[in-house]
Amino acid sequence: MNATGLAGFAAVSVTGLVVLALLQAGTFAIGRRIGRYNVVDVSWGLGFVLVAVVAATIGGGDVTRRILVALLVAVWGLRLSWHMHAKSRGRGEDPRYEELLARSAGSRTAVVVRKIFLTQGAAQWFVSVPLQLSAVLGATSGAARAVLGLGVAVWLVGFAFEAVGDSQLARFKAEPANRGRVMDTGLWAWTRHPNYFGDACVWWGLWLVTASVWPGPLTIASPLLMTYFLVYATGARLLERSMSRRPGYAEYQARTGFFFPRVPRPS
Repeated sequence: MNATGLAGFAAVSVTGLVVLALLQAGTFAIGRRIGRYNVVDVSWGLGFVLVAVVAATIGGGDVTRRILVALLVAVWGLRLSWHMHAKSRGRGEDPRYEELLARSAGSRTAVVVRKIFLTQGAAQWFVSVPLQLSAVLGATSGAARAVLGLGVAVWLVGFAFEAVGDSQLARFKAEPANRGRVMDTGLWAWTRHPNYFGDACVWWGLWLVTASVWPGPLTIASPLLMTYFLVYATGARLLERSMSRRPGYAEYQARTGFFFPRVPRPS
């Protein structure tokens, strides 16, 4: 990447950081007003959409890839934000945040800002580095087009897993007869976390799109961090700690893949 490209990347990156800071500040103000901070989950997908739009607008790279990346991120991020809004609307605080605040010493406001909003904003910026860099790189050419195509295919698989998994779970929970039961049909029979697996695929797909042009492959730390979040930090492992107390969940764990899909084992 030459000096011009480096300057363009710096402009996209700094502008994206400012936009994310404003988004997190606004989300914190809303959370404080309504008395629950799980509203931050709604701004998770939205933040990536804003960064992608900024990158597509001011980035000087290949126009086709800028538009492609912006569209892929917008479809994923807006769906996720709406899903999180519908999921949390009319409900109390997320147990994850209640537990975080309960075990943290010091001012509640300071803990919320530092451990929820600053952490999420920083994570959004770092995970979105491939989006930022992709917007200032030249066109994908030659055999590397296959890498770009593979990235779109992986994104499609991930988006399907995430969207279908969320939809199946929402329909399952809407049935009063399923209260207290474990969802173990559809995609949930193949993996205990189809939404998290799909999310990981989405970001590996976006990384592959960026990796189709040098030095795009160097941003591999971003999808690695996102995968770590989805599996260990705030995703599957954390959720399983609470789900393991439900009747029948141990049997479900024994016959269903944890993260990667696999053929269900017999009961």
